[in-house]
Amino acid sequence: MRSVTILGATGSVGQSTIDLIARDPDAYRVEALTGGRNIAQLAADARRLKARLTVTAHEEAREELAARLAGTGIEVAAGEAAIREAAARPADWTMSAIVGFAGLAPGLEVLRRGGTLALANKETLVAAGSLVMETARRHGATLLPVDSEHSAIFQALRGEDPSSVERVIITASGGAFRDWPLERLPEASPEQAATHPNWAMGQRITIDSASMFNKALEMIEAKEFFGLAPAQIEVLIHRESLVHALVGHADGGILAHIGPPDMRHAIGYALSWPARAPLPVERLDLAAIGQLSFAAPDAARYPALALAHRVMEAGGAAGAVFNAAKEAALDSFLAGNIRFTDMAEIVARVLDRFLSTEGRQIAILDLDTLIEEDRRARAWAMEAVAEGSARTGG
Repeated sequence: MRSVTILGATGSVGQSTIDLIARDPDAYRVEALTGGRNIAQLAADARRLKARLTVTAHEEAREELAARLAGTGIEVAAGEAAIREAAARPADWTMSAIVGFAGLAPGLEVLRRGGTLALANKETLVAAGSLVMETARRHGATLLPVDSEHSAIFQALRGEDPSSVERVIITASGGAFRDWPLERLPEASPEQAATHPNWAMGQRITIDSASMFNKALEMIEAKEFFGLAPAQIEVLIHRESLVHALVGHADGGILAHIGPPDMRHAIGYALSWPARAPLPVERLDLAAIGQLSFAAPDAARYPALALAHRVMEAGGAAGAVFNAAKEAALDSFLAGNIRFTDMAEIVARVLDRFLSTEGRQIAILDLDTLIEEDRRARAWAMEAVAEGSARTGG
């Protein structure tokens, strides 16, 4: 029986992970589940899976969680420190599905104990790629990609010589506004942006898909995870979301990973690795699908992709700054303080400010440095939001 921990259990990836584990409950012992404010879901899953520990990130929600789990014998805790402690507890396999920069510290705890970390939190590698990879190497930990694109690359590289890789192509659906006229984009609402044409995901990641910031993060993540040069990473618009990534080799051949738009494939692959196990996902009928389409992304529609190239070229703490500014800009869009198209402008301004200062020389040395860079970039982003509001009279 394998012991597992799920960090971010109440989000879409966490729920898909639970779905797979619950189908074969005798094969797993759940060490810990962590979540946010959806206490009812967190408690229900803890009862269902007989988790040993359940943690909410919010101190004020501890009492409700304890009440819902009264009489079960399940340990209850709350707060960021408790989530890190949950990650540090022994488990054979840990899913990192906490959204945003908040997932970094718990993920590092797993790596420091030499565990297996299934990484769905792309911000971990974006903000701290060199620190994360070095921590994994130093402690003999295993890092498995769970983003569908990076799982696809990982699978396409299996058995291949990494030195033969010429390029990696990450696909993108184009998001909610792929067919909108450019002049309409400024008026797009959070509700409109949170509707994905193919995937069922959480609100924030779906909006990031519409702006292509999600793909920008994935470009940086691919660079860090697979040790690629920025020039080796390409993005293609693929409306069907069936080809998740392609790997081109020096002989001109391209290996593609094709599968349904269902996160349970990438999660299940990581859960069963290095073996493959049957999964409850759709079997594609390629004859019925008929054709697959590909197109180059429009730079004017998706400015986040160019920003990702700047970050990859800069290295150091640029990824942490980029991610923090992106998260702050998204918060402002959700709050109705900026327009959809303002997000990329705000991130660009923060990145300009960072790269024009001595901060561009900062290497990623430790978590404290990253936390400070994250804090500073968020403050700069909010200054940019305020300045924009002052100019427009908002």
